[in-house]
Amino acid sequence: MARNHTKRPGSRPPGGPQGRPDQSRFARPEREVEGGPVWLWGTHAVLAALANPDRRFHQLLVTENAGQRLPHTQITPQTVQARDLDNRLPPGAVHQGIAVKAEPLEPVALEDLIAEGATRIAVLDQVSDPHNLGAIFRSAAAFGFTGLVLQTRNAPPITGVVAKSAAGAIETVAEVRTVNIARALEQLGEAGFHTVGLAGESQRPLDLAVRGAPKIAVVLGAEGPGLRPAVAKACAELARIPIAAEMESLNVSNAAAIAFYEASRSGFPTA
Repeated sequence: MARNHTKRPGSRPPGGPQGRPDQSRFARPEREVEGGPVWLWGTHAVLAALANPDRRFHQLLVTENAGQRLPHTQITPQTVQARDLDNRLPPGAVHQGIAVKAEPLEPVALEDLIAEGATRIAVLDQVSDPHNLGAIFRSAAAFGFTGLVLQTRNAPPITGVVAKSAAGAIETVAEVRTVNIARALEQLGEAGFHTVGLAGESQRPLDLAVRGAPKIAVVLGAEGPGLRPAVAKACAELARIPIAAEMESLNVSNAAAIAFYEASRSGFPTA
C-alpha cells in the first residue's frame, strides 16, 4: 500500500530557461528543517517515491544519463551536472544521478494500521542509526511486514539516508510514531498480536516463539543496550536468535531480517 502523505501542499520552485535550475543555488548542501521537505536520492528510492501517488514534490534533479532512463513523472525533471547534485546533497550521498525534493509522508496511526488488517508489524525501541532503520524498512517490505512502529523521540526521522538504505520500502511500509512503545505493545496485544521481543538473554528460540501465530509483532531494541526493561516487560514473550558462541550479538538490521523471515516464512511459496 502507498504511504499516506501529509496534507501540506507542495510547490515547485522556479527554474531557469528550459527547466534548467539556477546553478548558483547549488553552492552547498541544504540544511533540512524538521517536518519540512527532504531530499531523496538514488534510483530505487527516487523511482519508488515518484510512483507513490500520495507524494508531493518540489524539485526533480537528474543528470543527462539518468534522465534518459527516467519514466514519465508528475513533475518535470531539471537536468544538472553530477557535481551539482554532489553539492546539493549531504556529503557522501550516492545519488546515481537522480534526486527529488519531496514533502515527508505522514505517519500512520497504529489503530488505523490495525484496522487495515495488518498481520506483521515491527516495533523498534530506540533504534537510532538511519542506515539500520533503512535496512529494516527494506527487510520489512521483503518479508510482508506492513508497518514499523517508532518512538516519537529517540528515533531518527525518515531522511534521504534512510530512504536510500530502504531502496524504496519507505513508500510501502507504513511509519507509525508513538510516544510510549510499551503502551503500543499493549495496544497490539489487545488487537490479537503475539508480541515477541528479541533478547539475547532469553532461552526461547525465535522460531518457536513466532510459530503458528496469525498476527505477529517483532520488537527490536537499540544496538548495545537492547530492549529497555519496560518494553521487554510489555512483550508477551522474549526470544533469541541462536548464534555461534564466538559472537556476542548481531547488528540490529541483520537480526530484524532473520526475525521477519522466521515470522513470515510459512506464508511464502517454497518453489
